Amino acid sequence: MSRLIVWRHGNTDWNASHRVQGQTDVPLNAVGRQQAVDAAELLVKMRPAAIVSSDLHRAADTAAALAALTGLSINYDKRLRERYFGNWQGLTMTEVAGLHRDEYDRWKHGHEVGGEVETLADLGKRVSEALRAAAELSPPGGTVVVATHGAAARQGIGHLLGWPLEQLRTLRALQNCHWVELTHDRERGWQVAAYNVGPFTDRPVPPPV
Repeated sequence: MSRLIVWRHGNTDWNASHRVQGQTDVPLNAVGRQQAVDAAELLVKMRPAAIVSSDLHRAADTAAALAALTGLSINYDKRLRERYFGNWQGLTMTEVAGLHRDEYDRWKHGHEVGGEVETLADLGKRVSEALRAAAELSPPGGTVVVATHGAAARQGIGHLLGWPLEQLRTLRALQNCHWVELTHDRERGWQVAAYNVGPFTDRPVPPPV
């Protein structure tokens, strides 16, 4: 049985202020850097065979904390970037609600947003393709850790598992530096073994944007 760990990046100042990041390259803050170190100390015990990351700094620097403990190099994949939020990027969610009310309402209800925002279908397809490619970097029975983003992780996992949008909405957003554990074998394919795992269970959940 092979294992894939899909890991959300650590906290950023934009996470803390509920500001939409999307594909804006926002760095980790001091809290996020410490979260990455603490999470890496747990993930290294899984003996990963490979590390793959989004090329955006908040994910890449999160992955670097694990690479420092394992000695593994990081494979970067642009397909693991966060959802592109167009003209929402840089705005707080309060500002989005005021400036783009119809789009915001569709987003809140889990529907396609429209406008400049990347579709959920496109997001799920590109991220799931990256997850499949990452899984192939490990020998049978091995573990691969993938550092990515909140919305990207949830939609990519859902597409990989063949879940409808309605089912995905039952999943709580991933906390910063928490992860999903997926397993794969020949008979059962991909399965969720654990969800929202990490060392900071009492922290509030910033929006996965």
